[in-house]
Amino acid sequence: MIRFATIGTSAITATFTDMLEANAETTFVGTLSRSAERARSFTEEHLGTTPFTSLDELADSDAVDAVYIASPNALHHEQALACIRGGKHVLIEKPFCSTENEALEVFRAAEAANVVALEAMRPLHDRAFWAIEDALGELGPIHRASLRFGKYSSRYDEILAGRSTNVFDCGLASGALMDIGVYTVEPMVEMFGMPQTLTSASSLLHSATQGLTHGPIDGAGTILAGYGPAIAEASYSKVTNDLMPSQIEGEQATLTVNSIATPTHASIAYRRAAESGDTVGYSGISTSVTELDLPLCSNTMAYELADFVKTINAVEDESAKLSEIWEAQTNERRVLGHYRDVTLISLRIMDAVRAQAGIAFPADNQTGAPSATPDTPQD
Repeated sequence: MIRFATIGTSAITATFTDMLEANAETTFVGTLSRSAERARSFTEEHLGTTPFTSLDELADSDAVDAVYIASPNALHHEQALACIRGGKHVLIEKPFCSTENEALEVFRAAEAANVVALEAMRPLHDRAFWAIEDALGELGPIHRASLRFGKYSSRYDEILAGRSTNVFDCGLASGALMDIGVYTVEPMVEMFGMPQTLTSASSLLHSATQGLTHGPIDGAGTILAGYGPAIAEASYSKVTNDLMPSQIEGEQATLTVNSIATPTHASIAYRRAAESGDTVGYSGISTSVTELDLPLCSNTMAYELADFVKTINAVEDESAKLSEIWEAQTNERRVLGHYRDVTLISLRIMDAVRAQAGIAFPADNQTGAPSATPDTPQD
């Protein structure tokens, strides 16, 4: 039985504790909050036994094996390192860290301590997303992809009303790209890898709000990534609703998916071959549409938890070194090292997008400003 603690008391943390209860191999111990009352009430509500009110207390606890970190983005790095030093496995909510350099430090610390560090990026573990990946070969040579996710945030209303919020705060490494754009960037990296070229445009909140946001911060944006003959667009927003589906376009067919973050419906539209005399052309009109049979799950956090647990079991039960586990099969789909690489490449892309937009986080001051032209990340 793997004993979990959580950091944070948000709705996503509550949902995660539901998954802990549903998984036969995990149990919930308690949560960490700066407020003793909040830590106690959340822990009791979710049938835990031990609330925590300091990071050191949690990191040193003999009653905890793994920690789910769902605090503001800027805190992930420090909290993960403390838990790793305490011998804890860490599952870190997206984005894994504020910057690629912070993420590298966490991964290296985890390997040295022989514990597992994994990003809680649901689409990458979602079996429905896997089915979409498997169908890409049906499309022929891919030339264009458009991955979209836009959802108006009620927290933007707070900004408009002259009140600060952690969702739009440079000091907490938030904003549209980090909070919602990551759901388009990581699937793009998962499917296509590291882009050869990268350009972006960000819609920044009005300059009059910078006293609340502690610097320029984005409400929406678009990334254009070049992959040789193919281009991929990642579009995201927290200040508008994007009602368009995502799609991937090949020479033979186009795949459409209703939500790249939580896919529940996808189809492939094949083009018609029209014969005329001795020539064969393509009309571009679909003559057949195939609906993909996507495995559906009421809470896809169950998948990432299952993959995390399986990796922990591989480390502890087989007494293997984590350096070996990185390249060992951790589920029927991917090795642990693959997820690490997607996290690092995605953060390098997001570092570059922020640099192009002039968005700075506290972590940039510690490691140097991010480059606006990313190179391939190195382990």
